[in-house]
Amino acid sequence: MTLPSLSLADFFPLLPAILMVVGACILLLSEVFLSATSSRAYQAVLTVVTSVAAGAVAVAMMFEPPREVMLGFGVLDPFSSFLTFVVSVCVGLAALSSVGFLRNRGAERGEFYALMLFASAGMSLLAMSNELITLFVNIEVLSIATYALTAYLRRGTRPSEAGFKYFILGAFSSAVLLYGAALLYGATGTTNLSAMVGPLGGAMQAQPALVYTGVVLVGAGFAFKIAAVPFHMWTPDVYEGAPSPVSALMSAGVKAAAFAAMVRVFFTLGQGIDPRLPLALFSALAFLTMVGGNLLAIPQRNVKRMLAYSSIAHAGYLLLGVAALFVTAPGEQFRLLGPSELTGGSPLDLARAGALRGILYYLLAYTFSAVGAFAMVSALERREDEEKGTAWDLERFSGLAQRRPGWAFAMAAFMLSLGGIPPTIGFMSKLLIFQSAVDAGLIGLTIVAVLSSAAGVYYYLRVVVYMFMRPVPEGAQVLERNWGTELALVVSTAAVVVLGIIPGPITAWLEQAGTLFGR
Repeated sequence: MTLPSLSLADFFPLLPAILMVVGACILLLSEVFLSATSSRAYQAVLTVVTSVAAGAVAVAMMFEPPREVMLGFGVLDPFSSFLTFVVSVCVGLAALSSVGFLRNRGAERGEFYALMLFASAGMSLLAMSNELITLFVNIEVLSIATYALTAYLRRGTRPSEAGFKYFILGAFSSAVLLYGAALLYGATGTTNLSAMVGPLGGAMQAQPALVYTGVVLVGAGFAFKIAAVPFHMWTPDVYEGAPSPVSALMSAGVKAAAFAAMVRVFFTLGQGIDPRLPLALFSALAFLTMVGGNLLAIPQRNVKRMLAYSSIAHAGYLLLGVAALFVTAPGEQFRLLGPSELTGGSPLDLARAGALRGILYYLLAYTFSAVGAFAMVSALERREDEEKGTAWDLERFSGLAQRRPGWAFAMAAFMLSLGGIPPTIGFMSKLLIFQSAVDAGLIGLTIVAVLSSAAGVYYYLRVVVYMFMRPVPEGAQVLERNWGTELALVVSTAAVVVLGIIPGPITAWLEQAGTLFGR
């Protein structure tokens, strides 16, 4: 057997992931030399520094020409580099919000931050994956790390239940995805996405059932990772039972990486199969996920579960952008939830480029908003109330504007952003997604998205009402300040407000980041 010949230049595109792995190894090794009473303040700082370095390298790589790397098993393009930047932002903010959370529980250990970095390395590599087996391995890398993080707080039944449920359902979804990949391999004779496009045409003629079944199973595997309806059942229980910084990481980072991989896989497969299949698949998922997520979030008084159902709804808006990638001729079919003759659509390439930019901007906007919201939840919850289920009740936010005005302003900004209300980054992200869907001719589905988004404003503004219009509860505990949480809130709030008012710098980047290899 001839071993592949790789040079140092072949590993350069993997530098962000390598930095994250090195940072994780340093954290694990340094933990060996610490006693139970030793200060571990450096661990969060090292995690943030590693994330910043990886994000800076990813931004520099955005201007590299798109190309296959690692013998075709991966792809370096602006799309994957931008996703690595988003993941780096998510991990850095989640690490900052972990400082006070872990310290209050006596659970500050290097393995927590190391697992975060290992998961982020898997997310970065997943965004680059150009081969189905490589993609599966990278999914498992990030999944195993997040399983462990979910059950990190071993005391009590909630973390154990959340970790067990996430592990069982995650293993099932991985098996479904792997089975779909096996069927596609059987139909085409290859697992390389780029090489799969040619044989798919012949396989569609000879074995259409095999190809369609493989595509649907792969789509179902991804639907679990992004928490799309009807594969969403695990989300509220896992998010509630996991440590709040881990819920933030899963809500934003894992979702971003899974969407990146899903877009790459289906965008490539869409060149060899009838595009009506992915169009129908993603249109149906978008409709169910937008409506289901918002309807389930409305009655929630538990803010953590509300944010979990909210993340489902936001996955639906992103699926709207994904569906827009597969429209080929507006006005031909799917008139209710598909192309319409009302607009005629824009040229196909421009519409697809707009959809890619909308997806990327939305992922960045959601990362700042969701991680900031979970950071606020972690600052307000108390360990002794977690088992009783009252740690995340809306009453926790009553009178927050009187107790901590800065915190209340930050949470209000996050809620307005998640609701898509100007002048926040969330408004701009929804505008880009909806615009790309309209340009593609998805009028019916866009109307559903706007109406469901309007319904979602109710439960976001309810949190704002409790903070600013309710009195401070009797016997309310003193809210402890922590530098890590407050720094995460400052950065997230600044991004949510400034990029909502002045989106120019990011939209200029997106002109470059919307380039997908093989497009």
